[in-house]
Amino acid sequence: MIERYTLPEMKRIWSLENKFQKWLEVELAVCEVHAENGLIPPDALRQIKERASFSVDRIAEIEKITDHDVIAFTTNLAENIGEAARFVHYGLTSSDVVDTANALLLRESCDILLKKIDELLEVLRRRAFEFKDTPQVGRTHGVHAEPTSFGLTWALWFSEMKRNKIRLERAKETISVGKISGAVGTFAHLSPDFEERVCAKLGLKPAPVSTQIIQRDRYAEYLCTLAIIASSLEKIALQVRHWQRTEVREAEEKFKVGQKGSSAMPHKRNPILSERICGIARTIRANTIVGLENIALWHERDISHSSAERIVLPDSSAALDYILAKTTSLLDNLVVYPENMLKNLHLTRGLIFSGQLLLALTQKGISREEAYLWVQRNAMKVWEELQNGRSEDFKTLVLKDPNIRANLAEEEIEKIFDVSYYLRNIDKIFERVFGQRSTTD
Repeated sequence: MIERYTLPEMKRIWSLENKFQKWLEVELAVCEVHAENGLIPPDALRQIKERASFSVDRIAEIEKITDHDVIAFTTNLAENIGEAARFVHYGLTSSDVVDTANALLLRESCDILLKKIDELLEVLRRRAFEFKDTPQVGRTHGVHAEPTSFGLTWALWFSEMKRNKIRLERAKETISVGKISGAVGTFAHLSPDFEERVCAKLGLKPAPVSTQIIQRDRYAEYLCTLAIIASSLEKIALQVRHWQRTEVREAEEKFKVGQKGSSAMPHKRNPILSERICGIARTIRANTIVGLENIALWHERDISHSSAERIVLPDSSAALDYILAKTTSLLDNLVVYPENMLKNLHLTRGLIFSGQLLLALTQKGISREEAYLWVQRNAMKVWEELQNGRSEDFKTLVLKDPNIRANLAEEEIEKIFDVSYYLRNIDKIFERVFGQRSTTD
């Protein structure tokens, strides 16, 4: 996943080069605090900062012997630094470096993902106002329900993605913690004050308490947040797939020049991007299981979590980055057919207005049960005759029904069958979501 779908920025973050660079930043921050405390002489600190460097290939070569990546890393640093290397990694355990560096990597990932969410929000906002007054039939259980606004769906997605942004900001705060507390978290060789000063240099907060590691509920929260966002994107993509169905065709993915839909059927225009988004979202959700199972470890730590994290943290970050970008592109270029929306809205010959007719009759003093029977008998007649194409429309039957006409005048019935009545509160909903009713407010 990290190789196949990763976009350049995210690929850089989760590269071995950047991982070791973050390890080096932690080691240097520790050395600086040691120097401030008088443990490392100024000349030695200068030597460390000037000469500290690493080679990914050399680390891999050393690791073949040590079978320990942090030791391979510090050995390579020592080769380049010289005598002053004896002060590097002083008082630390490997997880002090790895987990504190992970916070820096995850924080960088969050920054990219938050930027991508902002880009998606801008598209959602623009297209919501574009289609605010475009009528469309609403569907429940996949069956026509009542009229709605096409723009309302976009406003709904916008509101959900704003919540997702808040979730990711919370997750960023949760994972932005470091620890320099030693082998079992007791500060046996350093001090809590030392940890606070190192973390401050790195822009992190110190974990209030830790074992040898940062507790993995933090990583689990990050992975679960990514899964929720991915599920929202799948929700959007699934809706596009439904709109693109031949029988519906209210909207579809842009089909570019030269694109092919099927090796066997030249006519095909398939929602391949939406289906890809749905598929990758499943992978991101699956990775949360690893994050949740990594919370429970033996005593002060084991390393059962470590190997799995090397997969799920970069892969989930990269996969979400990818489908965020693809969802933004999909929606920005979505081809919309308002005329088909109008045609589908009237496909059931007015049946979608049955609910308002029922309410109008109850307002005239008719019991709900009796009014329901009057409305339903006409509705069922339309349903039964729709298939043969000989059905009268629902409004015509209602106007002929003696019970209904005895209680509702023709002009009252006409108002019931007016689509605009159902959309009269759209402006108020938009004001709730966007703080404005139109793009000119």
